[in-house]
Amino acid sequence: MNYQATLDWMFSQLPMYQNQGKTAFKKDLTNSILLSQHLDNPHEKFKSVHVAGTNGKGSTSHMIASVLQEAGCKVGLYTSPHLKDFRERIKINGQPISEDDVTEFIAQNKQFFESHQLSFFEMTVGLAFHSFAKHQIDIAVVEVGLGGRLDSTNIITPVVSVITNIGLDHTQMLGETLPEIAFEKAGIIKKEIPVVIGEYQEEVHQVFYKKALEFHSDLFLADKNISKEYELDLKGNYQQQNAKTTVQAISVLNELGYEISENHIENGLQNVVKNNSLLGRWQTLSNNPKTICDTAHNKEGLRFVLRQLQEEDFEKLHIVLGVVNDKNLETVLTLFPKKATYYFCRPNIPRGLEALSLKKQATTFGLVGEVYSSVQAAFQFAQKKATDKDLIFVGGSTFVVAEVV
Repeated sequence: MNYQATLDWMFSQLPMYQNQGKTAFKKDLTNSILLSQHLDNPHEKFKSVHVAGTNGKGSTSHMIASVLQEAGCKVGLYTSPHLKDFRERIKINGQPISEDDVTEFIAQNKQFFESHQLSFFEMTVGLAFHSFAKHQIDIAVVEVGLGGRLDSTNIITPVVSVITNIGLDHTQMLGETLPEIAFEKAGIIKKEIPVVIGEYQEEVHQVFYKKALEFHSDLFLADKNISKEYELDLKGNYQQQNAKTTVQAISVLNELGYEISENHIENGLQNVVKNNSLLGRWQTLSNNPKTICDTAHNKEGLRFVLRQLQEEDFEKLHIVLGVVNDKNLETVLTLFPKKATYYFCRPNIPRGLEALSLKKQATTFGLVGEVYSSVQAAFQFAQKKATDKDLIFVGGSTFVVAEVV
């Protein structure tokens, strides 16, 4: 199979959370362990940093990787989901792995995948770890896909674990309360491996403290220890918290023998987009009218983004909005401004919420707008209607942003 045929097989044949939602979530590491053994345990052939959390784990992973690259390390970066190309998920020194890496891996292991009914995510994690070992990286930054304790990435023993924060997201799989969700995220804490907590939250701190104490793991609180603010190329105000988490993680790495200078940190944080091509985080798509997109999709993330949106200078606000069908809309829609024109749309994935349903629920919160047949149709109509003095915001879901960047 060529690259496109390989992708078509991957997306159509295997369970995949981004398409199916809850039914694709496997609460079991058995297949991940089996695949790793089948591949000769590639995750044991490189050092790693493991990053979990409700919000900010993708940005933090990219920041850590960028700083390590500035320090001269050969860095693997595994994140999810991708926006445009599947290979965005697996990068080495900022460059996606090759199409041949993908097609050869699938061809060589397709029979194993089918016989063990591996999920899309299990298979993709295996590809990442295999590629990192094959290309002899120095260290990998590995973002958790969902949760932590039972996530496919949790077969690694990192040199440092990072948990950015805890919010009410994916409650169908991770729990209905913050402590329940924190318990799942705390599953990446390993025996005698230091752990960095990005945001101190009183409601969940004891979960992390007890787990770290049980495993004799040093616990570091980034927002208590790091006060300096850095110049960032990621312009969302919320990125300063992710930067503090990154700096704390780098400090721990230095204690473990790495030699990462303040200059490396500053350069790394100023060149995240350049070094690793991170998209969709308070990204300006165009000017006249100014158009901004952001992948924030839950209450905690959207609160920061929408607050910053109101700080912008504009005459009228146009919001292209789409969500997935497992989103708790009551907690999300209350955050959106009533003084805006909405363009309701459905992201082009199976679990995208129908635009008409979104409009009906949004109307009960005083959000007024029309329904459009696709994200692109909504976006194009917003562009036609907005003047140069207006502002267009595109968001509500990673998958909406993926269709416009």
